[in-house]
Amino acid sequence: MKHITLAQAEDVVFFGKKLVLSPEALSEVKRCYNFLQEFHQNKVIYGINTGFGPMAQWRVEDQYLKDLQYNIIRSHSTGAGRPLGDASVKAAMVARIGTFLQGKSGVHPEVVLLLTEFVNRGIYPFIPRHGSVGASGDLVQLAHIALALIGEGEVHYKGEWRPSAEVLAECGLKPMDIHIREGLSATNGTSVMTGISLVNQFQAARLLDWATLASVWMNEIAGSYDDFMAEPLNECRRHPGQQVIARRMRELAASSQCLSKREVELYRGEHKEKVFEKKVQAYYSLRCTPQILGPVYDTLADTREILEDEINSACDNPIVDPDTQYVYHGGNFHGDYISLEADKVKIALVRLTMLMERQMNYLFHDRINGILPPFLNTGVLGLNYGMQACQFTATSTTAECQTLAMPNYVHSIPNNNDNQDIVSMGTNSALLCRQVVENSFQVMGIHFIALAQATDCLGIKDKLCETSRRTYEAIRAIQPTIQEDTPFYKEIAQVITYLKRNPLKLQ
Repeated sequence: MKHITLAQAEDVVFFGKKLVLSPEALSEVKRCYNFLQEFHQNKVIYGINTGFGPMAQWRVEDQYLKDLQYNIIRSHSTGAGRPLGDASVKAAMVARIGTFLQGKSGVHPEVVLLLTEFVNRGIYPFIPRHGSVGASGDLVQLAHIALALIGEGEVHYKGEWRPSAEVLAECGLKPMDIHIREGLSATNGTSVMTGISLVNQFQAARLLDWATLASVWMNEIAGSYDDFMAEPLNECRRHPGQQVIARRMRELAASSQCLSKREVELYRGEHKEKVFEKKVQAYYSLRCTPQILGPVYDTLADTREILEDEINSACDNPIVDPDTQYVYHGGNFHGDYISLEADKVKIALVRLTMLMERQMNYLFHDRINGILPPFLNTGVLGLNYGMQACQFTATSTTAECQTLAMPNYVHSIPNNNDNQDIVSMGTNSALLCRQVVENSFQVMGIHFIALAQATDCLGIKDKLCETSRRTYEAIRAIQPTIQEDTPFYKEIAQVITYLKRNPLKLQ
């Protein structure tokens, strides 16, 4: 393959599918390498016979050109903080391969093949969270990948941290050689912020699907009138996301016996009541879910296009173009596209998390819902506490999300002797979004336990729509009905894991 779709990337990152490179794509890489090998003779080209960054004004003598490439890898392996998770590292390597397959980087095909071996064998270089300002790309974090490629540094392999050289030898792999500019190409680009964003994107899509089901299940519990998701209502507001969410909700709810029909209960017969016992319209957190989750859908759809473009772009510098027989110096490593999208996704997911927390509050607040015991307590009121304390966790986690919602894209601190005078902070944006994703899953996990508990309080399991009922059974296999007070933080963690590993994949 030369073009990597997001669906293919997701299969590789999450489902263990092997990354297979086409001979044609490798041929393009080889063609670019051959052109650069011939073209660079007797020319001044950044990062081949010059220093890096502000040091570009100093020429590097021919006898030190290989040392120059090793030096950028070793000198920039200066990250700090916890290592990125295996999924993010794997996605970053997939993104780097996507860049090299464009045939504009001038690297030897051996680099692409070795990176592909790392992906397919589950060899994950140690990449610390902190180090990138996202403007000459992810120099520091990519240097840690390159360090593993040359047989130095550490890798996570089969659940253990081990020296890269040891794992390479065990797998029969040869460390990366330096030919012309492999050191600079391996360290220069947006691949780490893109990799983290890919993982965020895949998991955000799962969160949106679960939030859509949660919203259907909530309305089943409340016995809401179903016209809030009706096609004529939602089609007359011309936003595709709202229409998609409403359609998905209608499809999920089709088999439900819990929802009310306005045309049956309110549009027929005489209605002389002065005060209606049942709410004529549900609270916003129930009734307005297509309008709230619709923008989330549209945001993720837009980001999906940007990410697919990015993983199939040459994002290093300089760009080596055998078609025009020229080497172009520019700034394709600048991470603004990814930084802005990461902030958009983060903000959208904070809104989704807020919706889940408000739905949960409806379930817990007996004076609001009017049909459920306080905090879904099926024990002795006063003696037992049901899910009261769960709300503390969900509310505090949602509050942290709201704090994290501040856009990071607008931050820039000049550095590198002001060579990098405006930077994207794209990796920081992606990491902040990553935290919001994790927080959202925590709130979602508690919410689904609450939905199952509310279902038991009302005894409506057999009236739920098929997907709600199936999910109820899955939750109950982890967390039985809560009656006696007992710690269940481990069960909450297990439900979170279930939601992450069992995507609904709504169409």
